[in-house]
Amino acid sequence: MPTAVPGLVTFRGEGGPLLDLRLIRRDPDAVREALSRRGEADALDGVLALDAECRALRSAVEERRAESTRIAKEIGALKKHGEAVPAGQEDAARALREQTAAEEETLRDAEARRDALMLALPNIAEAAAPDGGEEDAVELRRVGDIPVFPGGVKDHVELAEAIGGLDLERAARTSGSRFAYLMGPLVRLQMALVSWAVDVVTAEGFTPVIPPVLVREEALVGTGFFPADRSAVYATADDDLFLVGTSEVPLAALHQDEILDEASLPLRYAGISSCFRREAGAAGRDTRGIFRVHQFDKVEMFSFTTPEESAAEHLRILGIEESILQQLGIPYRVVDVAVGDLGASAARKFDCEAWMPGQERYREVTSCSNCTDYQARRLRARTKRGKETVPVHTLNGTAVAVGRTLIAILENHQQPDGAVVVPACLRAYGAPEVLGPS
Repeated sequence: MPTAVPGLVTFRGEGGPLLDLRLIRRDPDAVREALSRRGEADALDGVLALDAECRALRSAVEERRAESTRIAKEIGALKKHGEAVPAGQEDAARALREQTAAEEETLRDAEARRDALMLALPNIAEAAAPDGGEEDAVELRRVGDIPVFPGGVKDHVELAEAIGGLDLERAARTSGSRFAYLMGPLVRLQMALVSWAVDVVTAEGFTPVIPPVLVREEALVGTGFFPADRSAVYATADDDLFLVGTSEVPLAALHQDEILDEASLPLRYAGISSCFRREAGAAGRDTRGIFRVHQFDKVEMFSFTTPEESAAEHLRILGIEESILQQLGIPYRVVDVAVGDLGASAARKFDCEAWMPGQERYREVTSCSNCTDYQARRLRARTKRGKETVPVHTLNGTAVAVGRTLIAILENHQQPDGAVVVPACLRAYGAPEVLGPS
Protein backbone atom coordinates (compact mmCIF):
# COMPACT_ATOMS: atom_id res chain seq x y z
CA MET A 1 0.00 0.00 0.00
CA PRO A 2 1.40 3.44 -0.91
CA THR A 3 2.41 5.66 1.97
CA ALA A 4 0.14 8.57 2.77
CA VAL A 5 0.60 11.86 0.96
CA PRO A 6 -0.12 14.92 3.13
CA GLY A 7 -3.61 16.23 2.42
CA LEU A 8 -4.67 13.13 0.49
CA VAL A 9 -6.14 9.83 1.58
CA THR A 10 -4.39 6.55 0.78
CA PHE A 11 -5.93 4.39 -1.93
CA ARG A 12 -5.73 0.66 -2.57
CA GLY A 13 -4.76 -0.92 -5.84
CA GLU A 14 -2.43 0.19 -8.61
CA GLY A 15 -4.29 2.78 -10.65
CA GLY A 16 -7.67 1.50 -9.47
CA PRO A 17 -9.24 4.70 -8.21
CA LEU A 18 -7.60 7.06 -10.70
CA LEU A 19 -7.61 7.50 -14.43
CA ASP A 20 -7.02 4.07 -15.94
CA LEU A 21 -3.27 3.58 -15.58
CA ARG A 22 -3.33 0.76 -18.12
CA LEU A 23 -4.80 3.15 -20.69
CA ILE A 24 -2.16 5.76 -19.89
CA ARG A 25 0.61 3.19 -20.35
CA ARG A 26 -0.91 1.71 -23.50
CA ASP A 27 -1.68 4.94 -25.33
CA PRO A 28 -0.06 7.94 -23.63
CA ASP A 29 -0.26 10.10 -26.76
CA ALA A 30 -4.04 9.74 -26.98
CA VAL A 31 -4.44 10.53 -23.27
CA ARG A 32 -2.10 13.52 -23.59
CA GLU A 33 -4.10 14.85 -26.53
CA ALA A 34 -7.36 14.44 -24.60
CA LEU A 35 -5.95 16.17 -21.52
CA SER A 36 -4.54 18.99 -23.65
CA ARG A 37 -8.12 20.09 -24.32
CA ARG A 38 -8.34 20.80 -20.60
CA GLY A 39 -4.90 22.38 -20.36
CA GLU A 40 -3.51 19.43 -18.40
CA ALA A 41 -1.22 17.72 -20.94
CA ASP A 42 1.99 18.62 -19.09
CA ALA A 43 0.74 16.94 -15.91
CA LEU A 44 0.75 13.59 -17.72
CA ASP A 45 4.51 13.76 -18.31
CA GLY A 46 5.12 13.79 -14.56
CA VAL A 47 2.82 10.79 -14.12
CA LEU A 48 4.57 8.83 -16.89
CA ALA A 49 8.04 9.60 -15.49
CA LEU A 50 7.06 8.50 -11.99
CA ASP A 51 5.26 5.43 -13.31
CA ALA A 52 8.39 4.39 -15.20
CA GLU A 53 10.37 4.85 -11.99
CA CYS A 54 7.82 2.79 -10.07
CA ARG A 55 7.94 -0.06 -12.57
CA ALA A 56 11.74 -0.14 -12.52
CA LEU A 57 11.77 -0.08 -8.73
CA ARG A 58 9.13 -2.81 -8.54
CA SER A 59 11.17 -5.02 -10.87
CA ALA A 60 14.29 -4.49 -8.76
CA VAL A 61 12.38 -5.18 -5.54
CA GLU A 62 10.88 -8.37 -6.91
CA GLU A 63 14.33 -9.58 -8.02
CA ARG A 64 15.73 -8.75 -4.58
CA ARG A 65 12.87 -10.57 -2.85
CA ALA A 66 13.43 -13.63 -5.00
CA GLU A 67 17.15 -13.61 -4.23
CA SER A 68 16.45 -13.16 -0.52
CA THR A 69 13.99 -16.06 -0.58
CA ARG A 70 16.47 -18.28 -2.41
CA ILE A 71 19.25 -17.59 0.12
CA ALA A 72 16.91 -18.07 3.06
CA LYS A 73 15.90 -21.50 1.69
CA GLU A 74 19.53 -22.48 1.24
CA ILE A 75 20.36 -21.51 4.82
CA GLY A 76 17.25 -23.30 6.09
CA ALA A 77 18.13 -26.47 4.20
CA LEU A 78 21.68 -26.47 5.56
CA LYS A 79 20.48 -26.06 9.14
CA LYS A 80 17.80 -28.71 8.67
CA HIS A 81 20.45 -31.25 7.71
CA GLY A 82 22.84 -30.16 10.47
CA GLU A 83 25.33 -28.69 8.04
CA ALA A 84 27.33 -25.54 8.71
CA VAL A 85 26.25 -22.31 7.11
CA PRO A 86 29.16 -20.72 5.19
CA ALA A 87 30.77 -17.85 7.07
CA GLY A 88 29.13 -14.54 6.40
CA GLN A 89 26.13 -15.99 4.53
CA GLU A 90 23.66 -15.16 7.28
CA ASP A 91 25.05 -11.62 7.55
CA ALA A 92 24.73 -11.28 3.77
CA ALA A 93 21.14 -12.54 3.95
CA ARG A 94 20.33 -10.02 6.68
CA ALA A 95 21.90 -7.19 4.68
CA LEU A 96 19.89 -8.26 1.63
CA ARG A 97 16.66 -8.19 3.64
CA GLU A 98 17.48 -4.71 4.91
CA GLN A 99 18.28 -3.53 1.39
CA THR A 100 15.02 -5.01 0.11
CA ALA A 101 13.07 -3.26 2.87
CA ALA A 102 14.71 0.06 2.00
CA GLU A 103 13.89 -0.39 -1.69
CA GLU A 104 10.30 -1.30 -0.82
CA GLU A 105 10.01 1.96 1.11
CA THR A 106 11.43 3.85 -1.87
CA LEU A 107 8.88 2.12 -4.09
CA ARG A 108 6.01 3.03 -1.77
CA ASP A 109 7.09 6.66 -1.75
CA ALA A 110 7.36 6.74 -5.55
CA GLU A 111 3.91 5.17 -5.93
CA ALA A 112 2.46 7.69 -3.48
CA ARG A 113 3.96 10.57 -5.48
CA ARG A 114 2.67 9.10 -8.73
CA ASP A 115 -0.81 8.60 -7.30
CA ALA A 116 -0.84 12.15 -5.92
CA LEU A 117 -0.20 13.44 -9.44
CA MET A 118 -2.85 11.14 -10.85
CA LEU A 119 -5.41 12.34 -8.30
CA ALA A 120 -5.03 15.82 -9.73
CA LEU A 121 -5.68 14.71 -13.33
CA PRO A 122 -9.21 15.55 -14.53
CA ASN A 123 -11.48 13.21 -16.41
CA ILE A 124 -11.08 12.85 -20.16
CA ALA A 125 -13.72 15.02 -21.82
CA GLU A 126 -16.11 13.58 -24.36
CA ALA A 127 -15.10 14.29 -27.93
CA ALA A 128 -18.43 16.07 -28.56
CA ALA A 129 -17.90 18.58 -25.73
CA PRO A 130 -16.95 22.03 -27.12
CA ASP A 131 -13.41 23.29 -26.76
CA GLY A 132 -12.51 26.47 -24.89
CA GLY A 133 -13.28 28.07 -21.56
CA GLU A 134 -16.25 29.60 -19.74
CA GLU A 135 -17.15 31.96 -22.58
CA ASP A 136 -17.12 29.15 -25.15
CA ALA A 137 -20.18 27.22 -23.96
CA VAL A 138 -22.44 26.36 -26.86
CA GLU A 139 -26.09 27.34 -26.59
CA LEU A 140 -28.26 24.40 -27.63
CA ARG A 141 -31.73 25.90 -27.30
CA ARG A 142 -33.92 28.50 -25.62
CA VAL A 143 -37.29 27.59 -24.16
CA GLY A 144 -40.05 29.93 -22.96
CA ASP A 145 -40.87 33.57 -23.56
CA ILE A 146 -38.96 36.23 -21.68
CA PRO A 147 -41.52 38.26 -19.69
CA VAL A 148 -41.97 41.97 -20.29
CA PHE A 149 -42.59 44.36 -17.39
CA PRO A 150 -43.81 47.72 -18.75
CA GLY A 151 -43.83 49.28 -15.28
CA GLY A 152 -40.28 48.18 -14.50
CA VAL A 153 -38.81 45.04 -12.99
CA LYS A 154 -38.02 44.32 -9.34
CA ASP A 155 -35.28 41.91 -8.35
CA HIS A 156 -35.82 39.04 -5.92
CA VAL A 157 -34.55 40.99 -2.92
CA GLU A 158 -37.13 43.75 -3.37
CA LEU A 159 -39.90 41.24 -3.99
CA ALA A 160 -38.99 38.92 -1.11
CA GLU A 161 -38.51 41.71 1.41
CA ALA A 162 -41.85 43.26 0.41
CA ILE A 163 -43.70 40.03 1.23
CA GLY A 164 -41.81 39.56 4.51
CA GLY A 165 -39.90 36.54 3.24
CA LEU A 166 -36.26 37.59 3.46
CA ASP A 167 -33.97 39.19 6.04
CA LEU A 168 -30.41 39.71 4.86
CA GLU A 169 -29.37 42.35 7.38
CA ARG A 170 -29.97 40.21 10.46
CA ALA A 171 -28.38 37.19 8.75
CA ALA A 172 -25.24 39.22 8.11
CA ARG A 173 -25.20 40.24 11.75
CA THR A 174 -25.64 36.63 12.86
CA SER A 175 -23.40 34.78 10.41
CA GLY A 176 -21.67 37.26 8.11
CA SER A 177 -22.09 37.91 4.41
CA ARG A 178 -23.70 35.44 2.00
CA PHE A 179 -26.24 34.13 4.50
CA ALA A 180 -29.98 34.76 4.68
CA TYR A 181 -33.00 34.27 6.88
CA LEU A 182 -35.87 32.94 4.77
CA MET A 183 -39.11 33.84 6.51
CA GLY A 184 -42.81 33.02 6.45
CA PRO A 185 -44.15 32.88 2.88
CA LEU A 186 -40.78 32.03 1.31
CA VAL A 187 -40.37 29.11 3.71
CA ARG A 188 -43.77 27.80 2.62
CA LEU A 189 -42.79 28.27 -1.02
CA GLN A 190 -39.49 26.45 -0.50
CA MET A 191 -41.14 23.52 1.28
CA ALA A 192 -43.70 23.21 -1.51
CA LEU A 193 -40.99 23.40 -4.16
CA VAL A 194 -38.90 20.67 -2.54
CA SER A 195 -41.88 18.37 -1.93
CA TRP A 196 -43.09 18.79 -5.49
CA ALA A 197 -39.60 18.23 -6.97
CA VAL A 198 -39.16 15.05 -4.91
CA ASP A 199 -42.46 13.73 -6.29
CA VAL A 200 -41.36 14.60 -9.84
CA VAL A 201 -38.07 12.73 -9.64
CA THR A 202 -39.59 9.84 -7.69
CA ALA A 203 -42.01 9.35 -10.57
CA GLU A 204 -38.94 9.18 -12.82
CA GLY A 205 -37.49 6.28 -10.83
CA PHE A 206 -35.22 8.12 -8.38
CA THR A 207 -35.27 6.92 -4.77
CA PRO A 208 -35.41 9.85 -2.31
CA VAL A 209 -32.48 9.97 0.10
CA ILE A 210 -31.61 12.29 2.95
CA PRO A 211 -27.84 11.73 3.06
CA PRO A 212 -25.23 12.79 5.61
CA VAL A 213 -23.83 16.21 4.79
CA LEU A 214 -20.62 15.64 6.76
CA VAL A 215 -18.32 13.23 4.96
CA ARG A 216 -14.80 11.87 5.25
CA GLU A 217 -12.01 13.04 3.01
CA GLU A 218 -12.10 9.91 0.87
CA ALA A 219 -15.62 10.72 -0.34
CA LEU A 220 -14.47 14.13 -1.61
CA VAL A 221 -11.34 12.70 -3.22
CA GLY A 222 -13.39 9.90 -4.71
CA THR A 223 -15.86 12.27 -6.34
CA GLY A 224 -13.08 14.52 -7.68
CA PHE A 225 -13.74 17.57 -5.50
CA PHE A 226 -10.39 17.08 -3.80
CA PRO A 227 -7.73 18.14 -4.43
CA ALA A 228 -8.94 20.75 -6.98
CA ASP A 229 -11.81 22.35 -5.02
CA ARG A 230 -10.47 21.94 -1.50
CA SER A 231 -10.53 25.71 -0.88
CA ALA A 232 -14.30 25.78 -1.45
CA VAL A 233 -15.10 23.16 1.19
CA TYR A 234 -15.75 23.78 4.88
CA ALA A 235 -13.68 21.54 7.17
CA THR A 236 -14.46 20.76 10.80
CA ALA A 237 -11.75 21.70 13.27
CA ASP A 238 -11.84 18.69 15.58
CA ASP A 239 -12.97 15.85 13.30
CA ASP A 240 -11.79 14.54 9.95
CA LEU A 241 -15.10 15.55 8.38
CA PHE A 242 -16.12 18.04 5.71
CA LEU A 243 -19.41 19.76 4.87
CA VAL A 244 -20.52 18.85 1.35
CA GLY A 245 -21.28 21.39 -1.36
CA THR A 246 -23.67 18.95 -3.00
CA SER A 247 -25.30 15.66 -2.06
CA GLU A 248 -23.59 14.24 -5.15
CA VAL A 249 -20.71 13.45 -2.78
CA PRO A 250 -22.49 11.18 -0.26
CA LEU A 251 -24.66 9.68 -3.00
CA ALA A 252 -21.60 8.70 -5.05
CA ALA A 253 -20.04 7.20 -1.92
CA LEU A 254 -23.19 5.20 -1.19
CA HIS A 255 -21.82 2.25 -3.18
CA GLN A 256 -18.12 2.75 -2.45
CA ASP A 257 -16.18 -0.54 -2.42
CA GLU A 258 -19.19 -2.46 -3.76
CA ILE A 259 -19.70 -4.75 -6.73
CA LEU A 260 -23.14 -3.94 -8.12
CA ASP A 261 -25.31 -6.48 -9.88
CA GLU A 262 -25.47 -5.31 -13.48
CA ALA A 263 -29.09 -6.42 -13.67
CA SER A 264 -29.93 -3.88 -10.95
CA LEU A 265 -28.57 -0.95 -12.97
CA PRO A 266 -29.36 1.83 -13.33
CA LEU A 267 -29.58 2.74 -9.66
CA ARG A 268 -31.09 6.20 -9.30
CA TYR A 269 -31.16 8.35 -6.16
CA ALA A 270 -32.42 11.82 -5.32
CA GLY A 271 -30.60 13.53 -2.48
CA ILE A 272 -32.43 16.17 -0.44
CA SER A 273 -29.96 18.17 1.59
CA SER A 274 -28.52 21.44 2.72
CA CYS A 275 -25.23 22.25 0.99
CA PHE A 276 -22.31 24.43 2.00
CA ARG A 277 -19.68 26.28 -0.02
CA ARG A 278 -17.03 28.71 1.13
CA GLU A 279 -17.24 30.48 -2.26
CA ALA A 280 -13.50 31.11 -2.13
CA GLY A 281 -12.52 33.24 -5.11
CA ALA A 282 -16.04 34.61 -5.54
CA ALA A 283 -15.37 37.89 -3.71
CA GLY A 284 -17.40 40.71 -5.21
CA ARG A 285 -19.52 38.40 -7.38
CA ASP A 286 -23.29 38.13 -6.93
CA THR A 287 -23.20 39.68 -3.49
CA ARG A 288 -26.83 40.85 -3.59
CA GLY A 289 -29.50 38.55 -2.29
CA ILE A 290 -29.45 34.75 -2.25
CA PHE A 291 -27.97 33.85 -5.64
CA ARG A 292 -24.50 32.97 -4.31
CA VAL A 293 -24.59 32.03 -0.65
CA HIS A 294 -22.64 29.80 1.72
CA GLN A 295 -25.63 27.65 2.74
CA PHE A 296 -28.34 26.47 0.36
CA ASP A 297 -30.63 23.53 -0.31
CA LYS A 298 -30.89 21.23 -3.30
CA VAL A 299 -32.65 18.20 -4.66
CA GLU A 300 -29.91 16.34 -6.54
CA MET A 301 -30.32 13.41 -8.92
CA PHE A 302 -27.60 10.76 -9.06
CA SER A 303 -27.33 7.63 -11.22
CA PHE A 304 -25.12 4.55 -11.32
CA THR A 305 -25.33 2.91 -14.72
CA THR A 306 -23.46 0.81 -17.26
CA PRO A 307 -20.89 2.42 -19.58
CA GLU A 308 -23.12 1.66 -22.56
CA GLU A 309 -26.11 3.50 -21.10
CA SER A 310 -24.48 6.55 -19.51
CA ALA A 311 -24.86 8.87 -22.53
CA ALA A 312 -28.59 8.13 -22.71
CA GLU A 313 -28.92 8.56 -18.95
CA HIS A 314 -27.26 11.95 -19.25
CA LEU A 315 -29.88 13.14 -21.72
CA ARG A 316 -32.61 11.64 -19.55
CA ILE A 317 -31.48 13.64 -16.53
CA LEU A 318 -31.30 16.80 -18.65
CA GLY A 319 -34.84 16.15 -19.84
CA ILE A 320 -36.09 15.96 -16.24
CA GLU A 321 -34.35 19.24 -15.40
CA GLU A 322 -35.98 20.93 -18.39
CA SER A 323 -39.40 19.52 -17.52
CA ILE A 324 -39.15 20.99 -14.01
CA LEU A 325 -38.31 24.46 -15.36
CA GLN A 326 -41.10 24.24 -17.91
CA GLN A 327 -43.69 23.27 -15.30
CA LEU A 328 -42.55 26.19 -13.15
CA GLY A 329 -43.02 28.54 -16.10
CA ILE A 330 -39.40 29.72 -16.03
CA PRO A 331 -37.78 30.71 -19.36
CA TYR A 332 -34.39 29.08 -19.76
CA ARG A 333 -31.65 28.09 -22.14
CA VAL A 334 -29.53 24.94 -22.31
CA VAL A 335 -25.78 25.20 -22.86
CA ASP A 336 -23.15 22.58 -23.60
CA VAL A 337 -20.30 23.51 -21.25
CA ALA A 338 -16.84 23.84 -22.80
CA VAL A 339 -14.10 21.48 -21.64
CA GLY A 340 -12.08 24.25 -19.99
CA ASP A 341 -15.00 24.98 -17.67
CA LEU A 342 -15.76 21.39 -16.66
CA GLY A 343 -15.25 20.24 -13.11
CA ALA A 344 -12.51 17.65 -12.62
CA SER A 345 -14.88 14.67 -12.66
CA ALA A 346 -17.10 15.62 -15.61
CA ALA A 347 -16.58 14.27 -19.11
CA ARG A 348 -19.46 16.39 -20.37
CA LYS A 349 -21.87 18.80 -18.73
CA PHE A 350 -25.06 20.59 -19.71
CA ASP A 351 -26.28 23.64 -17.81
CA CYS A 352 -29.82 24.98 -17.68
CA GLU A 353 -29.72 28.74 -17.26
CA ALA A 354 -32.91 30.47 -16.13
CA TRP A 355 -33.81 33.96 -17.29
CA MET A 356 -33.37 36.30 -14.32
CA PRO A 357 -35.30 39.53 -15.00
CA GLY A 358 -33.57 41.31 -12.12
CA GLN A 359 -30.21 40.73 -13.81
CA GLU A 360 -31.54 40.80 -17.38
CA ARG A 361 -29.60 37.70 -18.32
CA TYR A 362 -29.60 33.92 -18.12
CA ARG A 363 -27.95 32.40 -15.04
CA GLU A 364 -27.20 28.78 -14.19
CA VAL A 365 -29.82 27.12 -12.02
CA THR A 366 -29.18 23.43 -12.76
CA SER A 367 -26.45 21.35 -14.32
CA CYS A 368 -26.01 17.69 -15.17
CA SER A 369 -22.74 15.87 -15.70
CA ASN A 370 -21.67 12.52 -17.04
CA CYS A 371 -18.64 11.54 -14.99
CA THR A 372 -18.16 8.26 -16.91
CA ASP A 373 -15.96 5.92 -14.81
CA TYR A 374 -13.92 8.68 -13.13
CA GLN A 375 -15.69 8.69 -9.76
CA ALA A 376 -16.49 4.98 -9.77
CA ARG A 377 -12.85 4.09 -10.40
CA ARG A 378 -11.73 6.25 -7.48
CA LEU A 379 -14.50 4.96 -5.20
CA ARG A 380 -14.18 1.38 -6.44
CA ALA A 381 -17.85 1.04 -7.43
CA ARG A 382 -17.91 -1.78 -9.94
CA THR A 383 -20.01 -4.35 -11.70
CA LYS A 384 -19.03 -7.90 -12.64
CA ARG A 385 -18.90 -9.06 -16.23
CA GLY A 386 -17.86 -12.67 -16.48
CA LYS A 387 -14.58 -13.02 -14.63
CA GLU A 388 -13.81 -9.30 -14.86
CA THR A 389 -15.00 -6.42 -12.73
CA VAL A 390 -15.36 -3.05 -14.45
CA PRO A 391 -16.16 0.40 -13.05
CA VAL A 392 -19.74 1.58 -13.45
CA HIS A 393 -20.52 5.06 -14.76
CA THR A 394 -21.90 7.82 -12.54
CA LEU A 395 -23.99 10.85 -13.43
CA ASN A 396 -25.43 13.73 -11.46
CA GLY A 397 -27.96 16.44 -12.13
CA THR A 398 -29.69 19.15 -10.13
CA ALA A 399 -33.44 18.72 -9.96
CA VAL A 400 -33.87 21.94 -7.97
CA ALA A 401 -31.28 24.36 -6.62
CA VAL A 402 -33.77 25.87 -4.21
CA GLY A 403 -32.43 29.39 -3.70
CA ARG A 404 -31.81 30.11 -7.37
CA THR A 405 -35.13 28.57 -8.35
CA LEU A 406 -36.92 30.78 -5.81
CA ILE A 407 -35.23 33.79 -7.43
CA ALA A 408 -36.44 32.71 -10.87
CA ILE A 409 -39.99 32.13 -9.61
CA LEU A 410 -40.21 35.47 -7.83
CA GLU A 411 -38.75 37.53 -10.66
CA ASN A 412 -40.46 35.87 -13.62
CA HIS A 413 -43.91 35.71 -12.03
CA GLN A 414 -43.97 39.16 -10.40
CA GLN A 415 -46.93 41.44 -10.88
CA PRO A 416 -47.05 45.25 -11.20
CA ASP A 417 -48.09 45.63 -7.54
CA GLY A 418 -45.15 43.53 -6.31
CA ALA A 419 -47.19 40.36 -5.77
CA VAL A 420 -45.97 37.05 -7.17
CA VAL A 421 -48.22 34.47 -8.83
CA VAL A 422 -47.09 31.04 -7.66
CA PRO A 423 -46.79 28.30 -10.34
CA ALA A 424 -49.87 26.09 -10.31
CA CYS A 425 -47.85 22.90 -9.79
CA LEU A 426 -46.79 24.08 -6.32
CA ARG A 427 -50.19 25.03 -4.95
CA ALA A 428 -51.20 21.47 -4.11
CA TYR A 429 -48.08 21.26 -1.95
CA GLY A 430 -49.01 24.08 0.41
CA ALA A 431 -47.91 27.14 -1.53
CA PRO A 432 -50.47 29.95 -1.85
CA GLU A 433 -51.80 31.03 -5.23
CA VAL A 434 -50.33 34.50 -4.79
CA LEU A 435 -47.61 35.88 -2.58
CA GLY A 436 -48.63 39.45 -1.82
CA PRO A 437 -46.73 42.37 -0.26
CA SER A 438 -47.14 42.47 3.50
